[in-house]
Amino acid sequence: MPNIQQQKKRVRQAARQRVENLHWRSTSKTLMRSLRETAEKGDKTAVAEAHRALTSWLDKAAARGMLHKNTAARRKAQAAKILSGD
Repeated sequence: MPNIQQQKKRVRQAARQRVENLHWRSTSKTLMRSLRETAEKGDKTAVAEAHRALTSWLDKAAARGMLHKNTAARRKAQAAKILSGD
């Protein structure tokens, strides 16, 4: 355990940031999974809504720095491929 006050603060900050990063990554994976499941069912309007939700979430995550911008772009491309039906 850290002895210095600044080190203690960094440990607290890192723990808080770890939880927040996990939230953003986990939710993006959940949204991607729901998009795939919806696409398998074949409901076009539900697929479009799931795609819109995922795209919005990825954009927000990239803007906040929770995901790298290229990672968000790659996942959006994968989602667009699912949306198009390939």
